[in-house]
Parts: sequence; structure tokens; C-alpha cells
Amino acid sequence: MVAVHDAAKPSGLQKVKHIIAVASGKGGVGKSTTAVNLALALAAEGFETGILDADIYGPSQGMMLGVADGVRPQADENNYFKPITAQGIKAMSMSFLITESTPMVWRGPMAAGALQQLIMQTNWQELDYLIVDMPPGTGDIQLTLSQKVPVTGAVIVTTPQDIALLDCKKGIEMFRKVEIPVLGVVENMSLHQCSQCGHEEAIFGTGGGERIAREYQTQLLGQLPLQASIREQTDAGRPSVIADPESSVAQHYRAIARRLVEEVKNLEEARNFSPNLSVIED
Repeated sequence: MVAVHDAAKPSGLQKVKHIIAVASGKGGVGKSTTAVNLALALAAEGFETGILDADIYGPSQGMMLGVADGVRPQADENNYFKPITAQGIKAMSMSFLITESTPMVWRGPMAAGALQQLIMQTNWQELDYLIVDMPPGTGDIQLTLSQKVPVTGAVIVTTPQDIALLDCKKGIEMFRKVEIPVLGVVENMSLHQCSQCGHEEAIFGTGGGERIAREYQTQLLGQLPLQASIREQTDAGRPSVIADPESSVAQHYRAIARRLVEEVKNLEEARNFSPNLSVIED
């Protein structure tokens, strides 16, 4: 199945320069935490940034950004949603349209239809980057996004654990099948440092993200530690990049953001390159 990347953008996305899907082959690897901190890191680097929570069944970006339950997006004059501004970035999520306790008991096509509404009926205005927090796996939501939106590229989040790496490969292969470039891999929970003695231990193994990046000829954008503060700050609605901007964790996210920007730049240059042909007469 081939994605229609050159099709016109939905009207609400006309002023969005780059759309980046943050995905994982399986749940529990810290994809949503990585997505929100990456969005905040891009904003900290000076880019106008938004985040779309495409996890219809388990939307979490509202809580991660500290948006109170019950806050609803307003409509503009064209009856489009206006994204909610939180922590300096624009955000849209199914969590803004339901209560925290509402379960999404929907079949796949219904969830895909809900995603289309979020995509097609949100007016993002001018953004340099729109980060899309994808649900885990390789199902209807992923296909809907690739068919309806000209995605610039994807970032795959994994842990060094072998089972996570196996699913990571499936995620990369899926994006390749729909012709979305994989810009790089983020290895989460790569190293744990004891808060008492400072001893470091690779709980989930070592080198997995680097091996995957090498095997699929993409970049290892960064490695993130297994650290309680990341979870605590995100649960409190102030992710690490905002809560403690001078911390080593925040600096890790900002370094990943800078590498992502560089990969997007390289991708654009490759797409715009056209060799000059000269004809020499004998």
C-alpha cells in the first residue's frame, strides 16, 4: 500500500511545515513521554511546535501537558477546532473531547474515523513541526495517517530489550511500506543510574538501538536513561524539558531534537537535489 505524500495537505495543516510521526512497535517503551518531551525540546530550540495525540484508545497528552480535565477546544469561524496551548506548544487530543474515565470501545474503522476528524478539523495555523504521538503497533491508525497526511518522516522509540527491538523492526518496515522515511531511532530506558550510589546498570541490555539503526541504515538519534524523574515530571503535567530545563535529561531531549532537525534538513536537501545534465557534441 502506497501513501499519498504529495497530495495537498488538509486545509487545517496548510501552514504546517513538517509532520513527524513518533511511533513504536509495542506499548510500554515510553513513546508518548518521548513525543511530548521532543515537542517541548523543539519549542525550546526556537521552533513553533504542536503535538497531535493520535492514540485514540489511550490518549495521554492532555495529562502530560497539564491540561485540566474538562478543558475543551474552541471552534473558529470555519467550525475548525482551535488547538489548546499548553506549556508553550499547541496540542490536540481525544482526551480534550471526552472525560478521563470514558473508555473508547470502538472498532478499528471508528478509531480511524475519529483520527481523521482530529486531523481534518483542527486549524493548527503556522507550525514548524507537528509531532504526532502514534498509538503502538501497525494498524488502522498508522495507515490512516500515512494515507491522509503528507508525513515528513517517522521517529521510532524502542528499548534495548530484545522483544522491543523485534517490534521496532516491524514498525520500521511498516513505514517503509507506506513510503514514509524513518528519520531515526530513540533508545529509551538505556541505562539506569542508582540515585543513592551512582552505580550504572543496563537493565534492558545494551546496544539495541544502535544495532537497529545500523541494520536499517538510519540514525540513532539518542539514548535516554531509565530515571524516575522522567515519569514523575510527566505524570505531574510538567515534562522534563519544562520542569528541569538544565537537567541532563532535558539536555538529552534537546540533543535529540537538534539531530532530528538535521535529519529533516538532510532529507529536504536530498529531495530537492536534481543533477545537472550536460550534452557534449562529438
